[in-house]
Amino acid sequence: MKKDAEGGYKEPVRLRRKALKGGGVSLYLDTCWRGRRRYEFLRLYLVPERNREDREKNRETLRMADAVRVRRMAELQSGRLGLEAELGRGVRLLDFYEGLMEREGRRGLTVWGSCLNHLRAYDAGRGVTLDRVDEDWVGGFRRYLDTEARTGRGGRPLAQNTKASYFERLKVCLAEAARQKLVRENPARDVPNMRQGESRRMYLTRDEVRRLAQTPCANAEVRRAFLFSCLTGLRHSDIAALTWGHVSLQSGFTRLLFRQRKTKGLEYLDIAPQAATLMGARGKDTETVFRLPSSHTVSNDAIKRWVAAAGIDKEITFHCARHTFAVMMLDLGTDIYTVSKLLGHRNLSTTQIYAKVLDKNKQRAVAGIPDLLGGE
Repeated sequence: MKKDAEGGYKEPVRLRRKALKGGGVSLYLDTCWRGRRRYEFLRLYLVPERNREDREKNRETLRMADAVRVRRMAELQSGRLGLEAELGRGVRLLDFYEGLMEREGRRGLTVWGSCLNHLRAYDAGRGVTLDRVDEDWVGGFRRYLDTEARTGRGGRPLAQNTKASYFERLKVCLAEAARQKLVRENPARDVPNMRQGESRRMYLTRDEVRRLAQTPCANAEVRRAFLFSCLTGLRHSDIAALTWGHVSLQSGFTRLLFRQRKTKGLEYLDIAPQAATLMGARGKDTETVFRLPSSHTVSNDAIKRWVAAAGIDKEITFHCARHTFAVMMLDLGTDIYTVSKLLGHRNLSTTQIYAKVLDKNKQRAVAGIPDLLGGE
């Protein structure tokens, strides 16, 4: 065995912990053998220790997890774990996908969870393992999304961008499996991506935001968070994860220092005084600023009723608040590079979509057309 940095011998199978939202901890095994690595999520969880019963429960959970670790060590040393031949043999694709979600902090992201539901439907209980996933299987999932998959509510076919997004998640998963050498080569490498359709960016005008702010909403937390997003451009996932420890004062501005849930990029964001007011009284560093429902559907249903009560005839979801912020900033004359930084975009091309929605040059051009229909 190799020695670690402290001079001791490094165990090839280590029990590791992954912090979960809400204070719990997920236990998993990190196996590294002859340059190959595998993560095995045990579906064993530690709970926050509030009393003696919690502590005893965690001790028993740790004993169970360590017993699995010892068994894997024995299997590795006897050659039964199969790491020398093919790491992906016996590893179910769905388990690996769930483990990737959990390890990368993607469990709370709706698109990852929705894709998992469609992978389960396509797998149909067969429990396909990574070594059995080939180009035909990947192409079959692509066809399933295109022809068979339906939305959970209403049973409608998936929108084109939704199909493309779900298929991209599978490709990310298989690329990671290839990186970990769980498969000999990436089976999705030569399968073409699904075409992205040009989607309409639904947003609210400034007058509509004012009208909405003056209309009562049945869910006060959703109201606060939605208006906060209109003023900051933050995504639902980032607002839900925002704690007071991410909030500070910098040169007279309220500053947010956080890591984006979607891109994992570290962001420094100064926010407007109106947005800071919506945050309310400061709490403990570990407390979340907004207590949003755990389900996007619950939030969006509350927003739908709220928008209707305000007399606004638009299909508005929580994410439309981010579109609203982007269009508003461009309308106020903010340059596109600054808007891109405010939104936390990695590529300027992503922000240019909003410039197409609100093209000031086109507005100036049509405003300059002389009066052709007036009298002589």
